[in-house]
Amino acid sequence: MTTEAVAITILVGVFLVLLFLRVSVAVAMGIAAICTYLYLQLPLELVVQYTVGGVNNFTFMAVPFFILGGELINQGGIGDRLIKLADELVGWIHGGAAMVNVLASMFFGGISGSPNADIAALGPIEIKLMESQGFSTDYATGLTCATAVQGMLIPPSHNLVIYAVAAGNVSIGALFLAGLPAGVFLGIMLGIYSFVYARRRGYACGHQFHLKKAGKAFLSAFGGLMTIIIIFAGVSFGIMTATESAAVAALWSFICAFFIYREVPLKRYYSIASASIKTLSTIMVLLAIANAFGWVVAYLRIPNKIAMAILGLTENKFVIVLLLNLVVLFLGCIMSISSILLILTPIVVPILNKIGFNLVQWGIVMILNLGIGLLTPPVGAALYVGSAVSGLGVGRTAKALLPFYLMMILTLILLAFIPGLTRVLGAW
Repeated sequence: MTTEAVAITILVGVFLVLLFLRVSVAVAMGIAAICTYLYLQLPLELVVQYTVGGVNNFTFMAVPFFILGGELINQGGIGDRLIKLADELVGWIHGGAAMVNVLASMFFGGISGSPNADIAALGPIEIKLMESQGFSTDYATGLTCATAVQGMLIPPSHNLVIYAVAAGNVSIGALFLAGLPAGVFLGIMLGIYSFVYARRRGYACGHQFHLKKAGKAFLSAFGGLMTIIIIFAGVSFGIMTATESAAVAALWSFICAFFIYREVPLKRYYSIASASIKTLSTIMVLLAIANAFGWVVAYLRIPNKIAMAILGLTENKFVIVLLLNLVVLFLGCIMSISSILLILTPIVVPILNKIGFNLVQWGIVMILNLGIGLLTPPVGAALYVGSAVSGLGVGRTAKALLPFYLMMILTLILLAFIPGLTRVLGAW
């Protein structure tokens, strides 16, 4: 074997063995990178240099503010107001509780950007509301988990920021402009399925529509909805950078939580900030080590080799995109989202460039794909949150999600092969 082949074997082999032994992804990447650097007789100072360089990125500074803002909104009393607004807007439709679930998660996901936070904050209310209209606990839990994935697409999504950093020259503004209609489209697909399900089961409407009540509900929830407006308008229309808009949105979330809604005391800020730091530290460490790991991956020309291997099998754009989605879907079942974004994105970018597939569109497709992974065992965090909130077992929750898996995969295919669905708000 050549030196390069041995180095690749060491890098990949050590990484996979450590993952099999349940070592954390960040530690596994770090050890695998160091072993490969030593074999190649590269100075270990490079590990430190590229580790530090992994977090020395101005664009990435938006992520801490997105996480803090989402946590403030999550614990700041906005959840009940969003459900009330959604109920007034769509509760009059057949199976109105399911429509409320979809729309409320769309609103909340667009504020917090976290499926787990969505399920934890809105899940108990949404499931109880659906049960009161005749839906089974299983169906209500499955829909609650599925609708939470919208938050990964609708700005502010820190996962879109991480993808932009990993992919290189990809505009966060363009991703936000593509993510909003994609998230809404996913909600429409889930809403249509729920409407048909409710009509076939004969579920009644919730109540009549009243414009005055809807207006009052909108005004009550407007403080939280302003977070979406600040971030989306600020970044998408070039008023602010992603970091600046994230900082302003975090400040506005702070004002909403403690001075407008005032449902939590100011002393709770310490615990909220601590929870945000815990989430951020996990991402920061992973991003830093992934950069050192990614450098040796690039040094060994692994992305080019994989691209040549795939392109050697077929040059059909449809087949290649389908294969890449299958890889992402598989990895999403066994690895965390941040890990996959940081490791896989630099590998697939050369392939996508070769076949002329737009990187903004791929970013949306990849994030939705990973959102499905969040709902699949064995490491789907959102699946476990949904199970805990509903009281159903993990296996039963996964079974309840089966029809929603199909709807999300259908949405994934449509987003992958119909560019217009993500280009509604801009031409990139």
